[in-house]
Amino acid sequence: MKMQKNIDSQLLLDVRDLETHFYGEESVTRALSGVSFQVNSGETLGVVGESGCGKSVTALSILGLLPKRTAKTVGGEILFKGRNLINLSEREMRKIRGDRIAMIFQEPMTSLSPVHTVGRQIAEAVQIHTRASRSKALEKSLEMLRMVRVADPERRLYNYPHEMSGGMRQRAMIAMALACSPELLIADEPTTALDVTIQAQILRLIVDLKERMGTAVMLITHDLGVVAETCQRVIVMYAGRIIEQTTVKDLFDYPLHPYTKGLMRSMPDPRRGRQQRLAEIPGIVPSLREPIVGCSFAPRCPFATGICREQAPSLRDVRPGHSAACWRAEEVLGA
Repeated sequence: MKMQKNIDSQLLLDVRDLETHFYGEESVTRALSGVSFQVNSGETLGVVGESGCGKSVTALSILGLLPKRTAKTVGGEILFKGRNLINLSEREMRKIRGDRIAMIFQEPMTSLSPVHTVGRQIAEAVQIHTRASRSKALEKSLEMLRMVRVADPERRLYNYPHEMSGGMRQRAMIAMALACSPELLIADEPTTALDVTIQAQILRLIVDLKERMGTAVMLITHDLGVVAETCQRVIVMYAGRIIEQTTVKDLFDYPLHPYTKGLMRSMPDPRRGRQQRLAEIPGIVPSLREPIVGCSFAPRCPFATGICREQAPSLRDVRPGHSAACWRAEEVLGA
């Protein structure tokens, strides 16, 4: 096991102007339009937005896991330590997936094989990337189950996924993802299918293992509370674009985009109990099958003016280290 790595501000992942499209029989869905962000070694980056905004498509584009027949990255670069992943063959990508970049999926039952034991599946990941013997790989599986705090790991090593609870399956997925000590872990809504108590345990586990191993984490979520507890920086996505990017502290103290403000207003306030009515963002997300003129949020935005409906804003620095794609970000901040 590689233990604590040297954590500094070294650039690990650099996504530049990423564009990904899905092709139907009669239409094209522009799932990502010019997405750019960076992940540094050892940090946790939160990726926030509602369902359909492009969070998961971004992750799958990075790992080259989109269906080849219906999806294609048509523009941009995905630089991992300076190497453009888009240019790699499938064989070259298989060497990176699970070894240098790993992913935890939202629902482990769709990612774990139902006909192989959990220990065997973790061991297989180890064997693929390290060429370890079967016995050594099983030893590594047991070590990883202990590390992710699975109860009675010696017995669970020989369990099938259906014999484990949802929380244990997610721990097994984390064990598999971290078995080869990746430099970047992408966690796609890793706690969505779990109850609140188990959610907290899984998030704490990811943070603890990240600090212990020095792995950078890209945490995809719709929950701003999760971001506040676990991340250093955050990007907010809407309709396939990044609309705000900054540190977690600045996002909560100085939200610059009306959509971000809307997300924050829709968070429940525990001080008000269960009777509170959550604020809503009026309107609907625009269709990504049609070209979007102007700002994609303009039809739902109380700050929108003529320029917002005519010209798409680019992501720009409004405050030091804090960028937003909004023509009226200064007014939003003042409000």
